[in-house]
Amino acid sequence: MKTTDTPSRILILPDIRSAQNVGSLFRTADACGIDFIYIVGISPAPLDQFNRPNSAIAKTALGAEKTIPWKKVTVLAPLITKLKKAGVQIIAIEQSPDAIDYKKVKIKQPVAFILGNEVEGVPKNILSKVDIVAEIPMRGMKESLNVSVAAGIALFRMLSI
Repeated sequence: MKTTDTPSRILILPDIRSAQNVGSLFRTADACGIDFIYIVGISPAPLDQFNRPNSAIAKTALGAEKTIPWKKVTVLAPLITKLKKAGVQIIAIEQSPDAIDYKKVKIKQPVAFILGNEVEGVPKNILSKVDIVAEIPMRGMKESLNVSVAAGIALFRMLSI
Protein backbone atom coordinates (compact mmCIF):
# COMPACT_ATOMS: atom_id res chain seq x y z
CA MET A 1 0.00 0.00 0.00
CA LYS A 2 1.05 3.55 -0.61
CA THR A 3 2.06 5.38 2.52
CA THR A 4 1.13 9.02 2.89
CA ASP A 5 4.76 10.10 2.71
CA THR A 6 5.49 8.24 -0.54
CA PRO A 7 5.51 10.48 -3.63
CA SER A 8 3.42 9.12 -6.50
CA ARG A 9 5.98 9.71 -9.30
CA ILE A 10 9.64 9.11 -8.49
CA LEU A 11 12.79 9.26 -10.59
CA ILE A 12 15.91 7.38 -9.50
CA LEU A 13 19.28 8.45 -10.90
CA PRO A 14 21.96 5.88 -10.01
CA ASP A 15 25.56 6.68 -10.88
CA ILE A 16 24.82 9.25 -13.58
CA ARG A 17 28.28 10.65 -14.28
CA SER A 18 27.42 13.91 -15.99
CA ALA A 19 26.16 16.92 -14.04
CA GLN A 20 24.68 18.25 -17.29
CA ASN A 21 22.64 15.04 -17.66
CA VAL A 22 21.46 15.31 -14.05
CA GLY A 23 20.38 18.91 -14.68
CA SER A 24 18.58 17.94 -17.85
CA LEU A 25 16.88 15.08 -16.00
CA PHE A 26 15.62 17.52 -13.33
CA ARG A 27 14.17 19.73 -16.05
CA THR A 28 12.52 16.80 -17.84
CA ALA A 29 11.22 15.47 -14.51
CA ASP A 30 9.59 18.82 -13.82
CA ALA A 31 7.91 18.80 -17.24
CA CYS A 32 6.61 15.23 -16.71
CA GLY A 33 5.24 15.80 -13.21
CA ILE A 34 7.81 13.81 -11.26
CA ASP A 35 7.29 14.42 -7.52
CA PHE A 36 10.66 13.33 -6.14
CA ILE A 37 14.16 12.44 -7.33
CA TYR A 38 16.62 10.09 -5.65
CA ILE A 39 20.23 10.80 -6.56
CA VAL A 40 22.25 7.64 -5.98
CA GLY A 41 25.94 6.78 -5.73
CA ILE A 42 28.30 8.95 -7.77
CA SER A 43 25.53 11.01 -9.38
CA PRO A 44 26.18 14.68 -8.67
CA ALA A 45 23.56 16.48 -6.58
CA PRO A 46 22.30 20.06 -7.01
CA LEU A 47 24.04 20.95 -3.72
CA ASP A 48 27.37 19.60 -2.51
CA GLN A 49 28.18 18.51 1.05
CA PHE A 50 28.81 22.16 1.96
CA ASN A 51 25.40 23.23 0.57
CA ARG A 52 26.98 24.95 -2.45
CA PRO A 53 25.08 24.82 -5.76
CA ASN A 54 26.45 22.69 -8.60
CA SER A 55 26.68 25.22 -11.44
CA ALA A 56 26.61 22.58 -14.20
CA ILE A 57 23.34 21.15 -12.87
CA ALA A 58 21.87 24.63 -12.39
CA LYS A 59 22.80 25.60 -15.96
CA THR A 60 20.81 22.75 -17.54
CA ALA A 61 18.05 22.37 -14.93
CA LEU A 62 17.07 26.04 -15.20
CA GLY A 63 15.62 26.12 -11.69
CA ALA A 64 13.98 22.67 -11.66
CA GLU A 65 16.66 21.56 -9.17
CA LYS A 66 15.05 24.01 -6.73
CA THR A 67 11.42 22.96 -7.29
CA ILE A 68 11.58 19.15 -7.26
CA PRO A 69 12.39 17.62 -3.87
CA TRP A 70 15.40 15.30 -3.95
CA LYS A 71 17.54 13.19 -1.69
CA LYS A 72 21.05 11.83 -2.07
CA VAL A 73 21.49 8.15 -1.13
CA THR A 74 24.59 6.00 -1.29
CA VAL A 75 23.37 2.56 -2.38
CA LEU A 76 20.58 1.66 -4.81
CA ALA A 77 19.48 -1.85 -3.69
CA PRO A 78 18.22 -0.83 -0.20
CA LEU A 79 16.31 2.06 -1.77
CA ILE A 80 14.57 -0.35 -4.16
CA THR A 81 13.65 -2.61 -1.22
CA LYS A 82 12.29 0.33 0.77
CA LEU A 83 10.19 1.61 -2.14
CA LYS A 84 8.79 -1.84 -2.93
CA LYS A 85 7.76 -2.27 0.72
CA ALA A 86 5.90 1.05 0.39
CA GLY A 87 3.95 -0.34 -2.58
CA VAL A 88 5.85 1.52 -5.29
CA GLN A 89 5.94 -0.06 -8.74
CA ILE A 90 9.56 -0.05 -9.98
CA ILE A 91 10.23 0.41 -13.70
CA ALA A 92 13.73 0.35 -15.18
CA ILE A 93 14.22 2.08 -18.52
CA GLU A 94 16.84 -0.19 -20.02
CA GLN A 95 17.63 -2.62 -22.82
CA SER A 96 17.28 -6.24 -21.77
CA PRO A 97 16.20 -9.57 -23.29
CA ASP A 98 13.24 -9.48 -20.84
CA ALA A 99 12.26 -5.88 -21.62
CA ILE A 100 8.92 -4.83 -23.03
CA ASP A 101 8.33 -1.96 -25.41
CA TYR A 102 7.96 1.21 -23.34
CA LYS A 103 4.78 2.07 -25.28
CA LYS A 104 3.09 -1.04 -23.84
CA VAL A 105 3.91 -0.39 -20.18
CA LYS A 106 0.96 0.01 -17.85
CA ILE A 107 1.96 1.94 -14.77
CA LYS A 108 0.39 1.89 -11.34
CA GLN A 109 1.03 4.74 -8.97
CA PRO A 110 3.03 5.18 -6.93
CA VAL A 111 5.74 4.45 -9.49
CA ALA A 112 9.50 4.88 -9.61
CA PHE A 113 11.57 4.98 -12.79
CA ILE A 114 15.22 3.95 -12.72
CA LEU A 115 17.63 5.09 -15.39
CA GLY A 116 21.02 3.54 -16.00
CA ASN A 117 24.29 5.38 -16.11
CA GLU A 118 25.79 6.56 -19.38
CA VAL A 119 28.17 3.61 -19.85
CA GLU A 120 26.92 0.53 -18.00
CA GLY A 121 23.16 1.10 -17.86
CA VAL A 122 21.09 -0.35 -15.02
CA PRO A 123 23.06 -3.15 -13.29
CA LYS A 124 21.73 -6.70 -13.82
CA ASN A 125 21.34 -7.26 -10.06
CA ILE A 126 18.99 -4.25 -9.99
CA LEU A 127 17.08 -5.35 -13.10
CA SER A 128 16.24 -8.58 -11.27
CA LYS A 129 14.55 -6.54 -8.50
CA VAL A 130 12.33 -4.31 -10.63
CA ASP A 131 8.72 -4.95 -11.64
CA ILE A 132 9.11 -3.98 -15.30
CA VAL A 133 12.02 -3.38 -17.65
CA ALA A 134 10.88 -0.95 -20.34
CA GLU A 135 12.91 -0.56 -23.51
CA ILE A 136 12.92 2.09 -26.22
CA PRO A 137 13.39 0.21 -29.51
CA MET A 138 16.42 1.40 -31.46
CA ARG A 139 16.10 1.53 -35.25
CA GLY A 140 19.50 2.88 -36.25
CA MET A 141 23.08 1.73 -35.84
CA LYS A 142 23.57 3.11 -32.32
CA GLU A 143 22.47 0.85 -29.48
CA SER A 144 21.42 3.52 -27.01
CA LEU A 145 20.31 7.09 -26.42
CA ASN A 146 21.67 9.75 -24.11
CA VAL A 147 20.21 9.09 -20.65
CA SER A 148 18.33 12.38 -20.48
CA VAL A 149 16.91 11.93 -23.99
CA ALA A 150 15.78 8.39 -23.15
CA ALA A 151 14.11 9.67 -19.98
CA GLY A 152 12.21 12.33 -21.89
CA ILE A 153 10.91 9.90 -24.48
CA ALA A 154 9.91 7.18 -22.02
CA LEU A 155 8.53 9.33 -19.21
CA PHE A 156 6.34 11.49 -21.42
CA ARG A 157 4.84 8.38 -23.03
CA MET A 158 4.38 6.28 -19.91
CA LEU A 159 3.06 9.09 -17.72
CA SER A 160 0.61 10.46 -20.28
CA ILE A 161 -1.51 7.30 -20.52
